[in-house]
Amino acid sequence: MKKLFGYVLLLCLTARGAVAGWFEDWSQQTWEEAKYVWRNGGYDMYVPLYAWHNRLAYDDEHIAKYNENAFGFGLGKSVYDEAGNWYGLYAFAFKDSNYELETVAGFAYQKNWKLDANGDWKAGIGYTIGMTQREEYAYIPIPMPLPIAGIEYKRLAVQAAYVPGLKNFGNVALFWIRFNLD
Repeated sequence: MKKLFGYVLLLCLTARGAVAGWFEDWSQQTWEEAKYVWRNGGYDMYVPLYAWHNRLAYDDEHIAKYNENAFGFGLGKSVYDEAGNWYGLYAFAFKDSNYELETVAGFAYQKNWKLDANGDWKAGIGYTIGMTQREEYAYIPIPMPLPIAGIEYKRLAVQAAYVPGLKNFGNVALFWIRFNLD
């Protein structure tokens, strides 16, 4: 048993170093990408639309009292790389599930696949990292690493992020429209 514990400990320590190195490289690359977007990106308008509460994770009582019309507004900047992948900086505010103001700001990356020969239609998946502020947490900034997905036609995109969670908490998909203004 001691030998097994030793192997597990050695594996964890080795993996910790590898993960730390990978995370440092990834965070530096992400920082450089965010700076590039800030300096070179075109302007975007964001319109949050809908917050879907996963019906498998919420009881009827909670669904009945929550707001799913997450109307709001925001602005951002974004660029596409030579492969058509999207990088964006954004900030927007909307009416949250409890009918209160929620703000979000961050960086996002979406790996896109072209759906037509011209590349006008794209679909993709990616991630966002940023901060959110909600009334129930006294508007203290809370980190927000989330998966995203979207479909685009030319300058118009419909995107969504999913907030994982537990029973009657989290498990919300937020949908918004992004329109490139340039």
